[in-house]
Amino acid sequence: MKKQSLKPYVPILCGIVAGILYGTLVRFAFGRPEFQKFLGLMTFGFIFLVPFVLGVQVVYFAELERKTSWLFRIFMPWVPGLFLLTAAFLTGWEGSICILMALPIFLIFSSIGGGFMGLAFDTDGDSHTKGAPLLIVCAVLPLVCSSIEQQFQLPQTLRTVDTQITINAPPAVIWHNIERVPAIQPQEHKPSLFHRLGFPRPVEATLSHEGIGGVRHATFEGKVLFVETITTWEREKKLAFTIKADTASIPPTTLDEHVTVGGPFFDVLDGTYWLEPVGHNQVILHLSSHHRLSTRFNFYAGWWTDAIMRDIQNNILGIIKNRCERK
Repeated sequence: MKKQSLKPYVPILCGIVAGILYGTLVRFAFGRPEFQKFLGLMTFGFIFLVPFVLGVQVVYFAELERKTSWLFRIFMPWVPGLFLLTAAFLTGWEGSICILMALPIFLIFSSIGGGFMGLAFDTDGDSHTKGAPLLIVCAVLPLVCSSIEQQFQLPQTLRTVDTQITINAPPAVIWHNIERVPAIQPQEHKPSLFHRLGFPRPVEATLSHEGIGGVRHATFEGKVLFVETITTWEREKKLAFTIKADTASIPPTTLDEHVTVGGPFFDVLDGTYWLEPVGHNQVILHLSSHHRLSTRFNFYAGWWTDAIMRDIQNNILGIIKNRCERK
């Protein structure tokens, strides 16, 4: 009697296990250096189509026993996806920020895959016979797509992030706090989601000499160093600089390889402060930056890189405001 009660759940379990095994094997293959000419983790084929296949597999195996509901087709594919992401986090296979970025895609596209296979079953009475070839085609689709993508250079998108804050202090005081940034104490930082996910916080910024050509060394936690060369120096008005990450000094454990500044997928290029007086001893301090994004899915990754840069810039502006207004 007990065996009979468990029988309907066996196909569902098979689908979940198949999805977990498939996802693990594909992640291993796509991450191997010897396969990078044809496969890549930062491709549409891996990020978007692998969760799609997970959904296809779960519904395919489940409907070998009986027809499932649309709620099942939409939400049950989340199980293998969430299991894989959790396992990747616990084993350190992926960094926290990459897992967070992948989470919405895994949920949405695994549901699309489950709905796709369910719809195929609904429109074909002989689903058991014709579903297997469809499953195989879907399973190889990420490999084919990624192989095609890897034959083309990564696209490059230049993105701008603008932030600002109102400071109740004279321009001279504000300028003094942006040309150089003395060591920032831990209590000066506000809570930050992206810091909790592994992004280092700023520590200090030194300046070799005033004027165009001066070099700022902006240090972040984890021995992350940015060399900033002054390109515009208008005292108490505007300070602009190019940014170059000292990638040789950044330990490989500080940032996830897919979001390393100065890496193949992401780089910060320049920054600009400018002061906008709006009243007596009141100034709007603007901070703008440009960063390069190079992925196969810039339309999605750009939302995250903008959010990360905005979070970092707002943190810096907040520290400057507090320091200026204490004087």
